[in-house]
Amino acid sequence: MSSLPTSERVLAPDLARGFALLLVALAHTASIFLGNTPGVEQTPEGLERPYFVALFVLVHACALPLFGMMLGYGMVQFADRQEALGEPWTRTRGVLLRRHAWLLVFGAVDGVLFFSGDVLGAYGVIGVVFALLLLRRGKGFYRIPVLYLGFGLCYLAVLMYLVISGNSGGGAPFPSVEDASSLAPTYGDAVRERLTEWPVSTAVLLSSILFVWVGAWAAKKRLLEEPNRNLLLVGVFGGFGVAIAGALPMGLFAGDYVDFDEGTAGLAKLMYEGAGLFGAIGYISLFGLIGMAIGKKRRGVVVTAISALGQRTLSAYLFQSVACLILAPPFMLGLGGRTFVAAACGFGVWLLSVVVAYLMHRRSYRGPAEILVRKLAYR
Repeated sequence: MSSLPTSERVLAPDLARGFALLLVALAHTASIFLGNTPGVEQTPEGLERPYFVALFVLVHACALPLFGMMLGYGMVQFADRQEALGEPWTRTRGVLLRRHAWLLVFGAVDGVLFFSGDVLGAYGVIGVVFALLLLRRGKGFYRIPVLYLGFGLCYLAVLMYLVISGNSGGGAPFPSVEDASSLAPTYGDAVRERLTEWPVSTAVLLSSILFVWVGAWAAKKRLLEEPNRNLLLVGVFGGFGVAIAGALPMGLFAGDYVDFDEGTAGLAKLMYEGAGLFGAIGYISLFGLIGMAIGKKRRGVVVTAISALGQRTLSAYLFQSVACLILAPPFMLGLGGRTFVAAACGFGVWLLSVVVAYLMHRRSYRGPAEILVRKLAYR
């Protein structure tokens, strides 16, 4: 089995993966630096207020679904390419199973040593399940994600009605969960907290299989390899429209622009979480349009660098965890506790990874984590 040469890769998926890492960086640093999930100040002040609105509408709800969709898209791309090369399915499945089993191992290491909100472990389990049970199913089986999207729209419409008709002056606290490992005074204490936090977080994240499934459906339709402009425009405006409408009440609540009672706050949280998948569809459709516009033209430095990062997603993701461990905790540099320091660090870490990925691309170096997983998966 051979890897796909860079010159033959489709631009849009790599761009989407590279950009998804920015969303992940902003979401994770907010949680790690502020010591709670999803990462919010209970009493925001000044520019923190509009920033939290933007963070909840455009980042928090969209980052995980976008990452999950690209995992499903990549699995189908890989399987289809191996089939076109004449590789037997049993061998392709073996590679996928080993790759995602090792991803679970990587996630366990990351989740215990660095960041308990790690998604790699859950994606490893999902990848194994997908390779065993779902990837080779017929076309009808891939219509289920479309039905899920339709159900999601109805679900969000009901929640929106309940939120609008609910009590907007109840004074409930913003629903967040303390991140004990991020607030631990020593590294040993943090690891002990993560030993229990990571398994729980991973179990919760297994629901992301729905996001992976939607991404696999998009890959089966070859939405980024053979893009349809009108369909992508519907994805952009429809996806972002639903995402903004669904997440805005939670964003306004986080920015202290509105008050809810406890019941309405819980409904707003459910609506914001459900809207994220549509935001991810909007992002993927947007990068599909960008890929169409660029086509075979000469790519500039920015596009080349972000797509290079998208080809080294695993290495960049692990780098973010290590960087946050150095920057945020009180036993390291101790920069945690401030909203815009978290935002600056998240963007800075992502930008540094973009630069490093570009330099590696110029020298035809793969990411170190990608090299290791490839050796383990291909034996």
